[in-house]
Amino acid sequence: MGAVKARELAEQLPTVGLDDAAWDAARLVAEHRLPGIAVVDADGRPVAVLPTSQVLRCVVPAYIQDDPSLARVFGEVDADAMCADGLTGRRVRDLLPDKGQRVELARVDGDATVVECAAEMARLRSPLLVVVDEGNKVRGLLTASHLLEVLLPDPGKGQPASTK
Repeated sequence: MGAVKARELAEQLPTVGLDDAAWDAARLVAEHRLPGIAVVDADGRPVAVLPTSQVLRCVVPAYIQDDPSLARVFGEVDADAMCADGLTGRRVRDLLPDKGQRVELARVDGDATVVECAAEMARLRSPLLVVVDEGNKVRGLLTASHLLEVLLPDPGKGQPASTK
């Protein structure tokens, strides 16, 4: 049997468009417990990965990010309202960092090996990898946790000896 390819590992996870409601994107990330979500253009081609941490940056007011001790004064009801305020009326494109601050899109073609996938995710510090087909359309997504599951040895086969 040959090496495992990205197309075999890619999962059919949701994607969102640039003009989709930010609230809907956040809901998808939460429901599927994703580390981020792929953003596609009108033709289904990937343009960015929206990390969950970026969604949180848009939800939590800057003054609380600057001084996290202020977060203790918020109750659950206040937190719900804060979340709603941060997302209501916004589009996915509004949640993405400015073009000059965006990281390169983590993507590979379907023939990429497991190590190529890991290298691309590590290089770009991306929790989500977009696997594209020959037409550069999203074939599927690969999470860092799924990739680690493939890379780490099976618990029944033991673990590598410590190098300490």
